[in-house]
Formats: sequence, structure tokens, C-alpha cells
Amino acid sequence: MFEEDYKRRFVFGCDFGTSDYKYGPISLGERPRVMESRGYFPEKSVVAELLGGSREVVVGSDVALFLGGGQDLSGRLVYPMRDGIVGINDEKGWRVIRELIYRSLSDFKPSGFGFKGFYVVASLSAVAPLYMYERLYGYLGQMAEEGLAHSSTIIPQPLAVAIAHKQTSCVVVESGHGNTQVAPISQAPIRSAVVALNRGGGEANAITAEILKDTGYGDLAKEEKAVRLIKERLGLLPLDLNKAISYAKSNREAVRGVYQIPGTRIKVDLGDYSWTRFLIGEIVFDPNHEIFQSYFRRGMPRPEDTRIGDTLFYGMMDLAETVISSVEKCPVELQPHLYGQIILSGGNFNWSVPASLRGISCDSKLKLQSMLHAKGVEATSVVLSPEPQYAVWRGCIVYGYALPHQYEWSWEKMEGWLHHRS
Repeated sequence: MFEEDYKRRFVFGCDFGTSDYKYGPISLGERPRVMESRGYFPEKSVVAELLGGSREVVVGSDVALFLGGGQDLSGRLVYPMRDGIVGINDEKGWRVIRELIYRSLSDFKPSGFGFKGFYVVASLSAVAPLYMYERLYGYLGQMAEEGLAHSSTIIPQPLAVAIAHKQTSCVVVESGHGNTQVAPISQAPIRSAVVALNRGGGEANAITAEILKDTGYGDLAKEEKAVRLIKERLGLLPLDLNKAISYAKSNREAVRGVYQIPGTRIKVDLGDYSWTRFLIGEIVFDPNHEIFQSYFRRGMPRPEDTRIGDTLFYGMMDLAETVISSVEKCPVELQPHLYGQIILSGGNFNWSVPASLRGISCDSKLKLQSMLHAKGVEATSVVLSPEPQYAVWRGCIVYGYALPHQYEWSWEKMEGWLHHRS
């Protein structure tokens, strides 16, 4: 009983995303802390040694302090994940992952007597290979030696979302910066039916950068952080792209996109190009519209089919077709239950709808439902997770709270606690 009470006090969630790492203990409530999934490897410096600031790798907000040093960033600023996966031999990438874990657990380590480490629930992409589980467990074992981790478990991100929503039969569509995973769940993820897209928030960033170049903000287009801010503030998701563009060109002031970057004098005004706001959301759902071809011809990367390990990530398949493809890999008897509960999760689905543009722009739930209906799937129910960027982390916390301490990790079932300390 003591171990169970202790576990419930010290459950700790870690959601490893391609763009952001969300983390924190159960005591945070509904929202985790967020660090960018990146690390900086500083050049060795005598001055840094003298000042006591020499570090092998820097993560979190401190990374920004190194970006203006005039050094070549290509080999020093490392984003470890590609489509939710760290390469098996990417030692710099794995060093960043280890530092993210260490930093996040250290941030919350209580100073009181009796702390024996956190019960860590880590969440990875549904297509993460076995070696990622093994490597993470190795690092968490090292954290146990430093008094930061007591026990740990790892679950797929879609399963964490289903747990957060208390659903046992559903389809989870998890879309982050690097990829989109469509995972049917019936008590557990049906791994043979998972379909992955090589498309996510990164493509929305890419089209935003092209729009900025076309509207005279080429310097801003080179700054990833600025592009992401502008995407989030000015991007719109159209219910029907052709109708949205037509409306925007006839009602320019109604859709005019203006945004001032906080703390700066920089104001972005898309002016007559404000109709392009609808392209930012559309490319995630369907990049096949002819209007995107001009951007691809001018050099914007086309989302390509790519294979990572045993998984094929589709590039140009639209989101509705991806859901249908995934569901139709499942038993026919199960398919109506899956279509009846489709859960959208991930920051990539967090599109706002200005009151003045309702019916022209829409949220992700209405968009996907409309696309599915157009393909003949009528009996659907699509749910947008509240604050979708945090759904995985919340599911980690719920899972860790409910999973009994005595249920030990099984490599066959891929579930349970791996106890690092007695």
C-alpha cells in the first residue's frame, strides 16, 4: 500500500515530440511544461571553463543564449527526432534526449526526505522501433542511480490519448511537427493497422515561410521561431479551399492577416496576399490541391513517401484517406466502432476560427468530418481533444496513476513498470 500511495504522488509524464518535449509530475494538474526538442553543443571555451559554465550539451531556454554567437549552427544545434524517431547510431541526438530527461526530472526533484525517484511514464511515436524503448530504459536506469527515477514505463502516444479520453475502441489521429499517426485502438493499439504520414506542422511552417517571402518578409522566413509564431497566429483552416480563396479575394479586409511579433517592432501584414492564410491549414489535411504545385515547382519541398526502419510514411495522402486506409485494415465488425470515435490530438490540430469567418474557416473536427463524408463515410464522430497539444502528456499521467505498482514490465506485452529501485 505504501508503494502504491508513493507512486500516485510521484507519477511523472514525458511526451517526446519531434518539435516539443512536454514533461512534468502529476502535481502540475492539466498542463505540462514544454521544452523544444533540441540541444546545442557549445564550442569548448577557456572563458566558459573559468566562469564555470562549460557544458557538453545545452537544452531548454538556455539554447537561445548561444544562437547569436556567430558560430556555425549546422553541427551544433541538434534536433534529435525525425518523424518521432531518433536514429539508432545518432549519438548526438541520443545525448540530447538524455539531457532532456535529466533536466526535466531535475527541475522537479523535491528536496524533502523520503523521495526515492519518480514513476516515469514516457510516450513515444506509435511507430517507434524497439531500440528506442531499450535506449530510453537505459537512460532512466541511469536517472535512478542519481535518485531521479524509481520506476518507468513507455507507451505509444496514441494509446496515451485514448487513455486521456477514457476510450477503449477508437481511432487516434496524433499530429505533431514531424508526422501524423493514425492508430486504431481496441483495448490496445492495432499496430498492423497504424498508418503514418510524413507530414505535420513542419509543412505548415514551410508554406508559411514561402508566403512570407512572397509578401516581402524574406528575412523573417529564415527564422524558424518567427515562422512558427506567424503560422499559429495567422494560419486558417478552410472548410473548402476553393470557396475560401474566392471569398478572401472578394472580401480582402475581412480576412486581412496582420500580426505584430511580441517584444519587437516587427509587424507582418499580408495585405492582398491574405487569402494565402488558408493554405497554411490546408496543406496538413490535403496537399494535393493544384495551388500547392506552384510552391513545389518553386522549390518548397514536396512531402515525399519515406521509409524509416520498417515503417513507410506517406507524403501526399490526404488525412481522410489516411483514416480510411487505417480503419479498413481492421476487422469489418470493428470498423463502425472505430469510425464512431475519432480523436484528434496534437498541436497541429489547434486551429482557431474567427467569429467573422465561421463557415469559411473551420476547426479540425469539422474539416475531417467533412472530408470523410465526401469520401462516403457517413456515420462518423470526430472529437477534438481539449488543448490537443497536451493530450498525450495527460494520458501519461492517468496511465501512471492507474497502473498498479506490482505490474512489472513485459517485453512481450510491452506494458508494466520496469523497476529501477527497490
